[in-house]
Amino acid sequence: MNLQDISKNWISTFPSPLIIAGPCSAESEQQMCSTAEKIKENTPEVNIFRAGIWKPRTKPNGFEGVGIIGLPWLKKVKEDFGMKITTEVANAEHVKAALDHGVDILWIGARTTANPFAVQEIADALKEKDIPVLIKNPVNPDLALWLGAFERLLGAGITKSGAIHRGFSTYHKTKFRNEPNWQLAIDFMNVQPNIPFLIDPSHIMGKREGIADITQQAFSLGYDGMMIETHIRPAEAWSDANQQVTPSELKEIITGIHPPCQKHETLDKEIERHRIGISEIDEQIIRLLKDRMKFSEKIAKVKQAKNAQVFQPERWKEIMNNVMILANENQLSEDFVQKIFKSIHEESIEIQHRFIAQNK
Repeated sequence: MNLQDISKNWISTFPSPLIIAGPCSAESEQQMCSTAEKIKENTPEVNIFRAGIWKPRTKPNGFEGVGIIGLPWLKKVKEDFGMKITTEVANAEHVKAALDHGVDILWIGARTTANPFAVQEIADALKEKDIPVLIKNPVNPDLALWLGAFERLLGAGITKSGAIHRGFSTYHKTKFRNEPNWQLAIDFMNVQPNIPFLIDPSHIMGKREGIADITQQAFSLGYDGMMIETHIRPAEAWSDANQQVTPSELKEIITGIHPPCQKHETLDKEIERHRIGISEIDEQIIRLLKDRMKFSEKIAKVKQAKNAQVFQPERWKEIMNNVMILANENQLSEDFVQKIFKSIHEESIEIQHRFIAQNK
């Protein structure tokens, strides 16, 4: 079994970049057809219509999709508007129902990708079937788990597949619904450049604002396409209303995409990938500094209660000894590390003084 057997050739039958668009969830035949009509009118570049029929939700009692009754609506979109159709499957029963209703492309969602048993069940249901399958990244940042899903499908004879980067869950709240973790995505593309790679900006952002920027960032990195959520009336959507755009907004996003100049494309992609890695580390540094300064406030509270002086020379000496050892172990200049930690220590002292002054 070799993942190199997976080829990008199947997406060459579609315009480049590959654009998949449609509502988060199928809600009614009218909603599906109205959305498809506006997509066709505004963005003829979209050749694949998406809609969730079954919706795995984080918590119970949420809208979990209309179920099998939505598949005829999806089929009607295909017949009336000439678009290929795709939906998410999470088990063998979903696979059979989707195939029985003429679904052209399947996708496996993030929660399912994280479950090897579920992926294997889907793979077994697809044996001897000639249908493309897109696999979203697992909710946790695990490249091996993601690639393992492709291996399971390949074992069932599925060579037409692709990856969807929809971001990863994190404990800390950030500006993203799902942290993009660009470096992991870049690692995927470096390891398996033969597998089509799409961006899902809707799930990464979790809101309309920023979707265009995330999309542009992805295409600057050489992504092959995108899957994006669009709804005829996003504010009335039954699921993920905040992250769905109108068909006219979708047109603006697609029009605004600027792929890198072909002449310098390879160089630009390589530089951009490294810059993305740096930006992610910078964000982590800022968050860690914030956490460190919170500890400084807690220490200030204890020092104030015990009437201890803010500056503790022995502790400062201990910190510097420790970081110098770490600097050498990690091949970093001692002078460079010393400057950084002097600045951090100065800010920590300032925070403690300020806390004590404000809480007399």
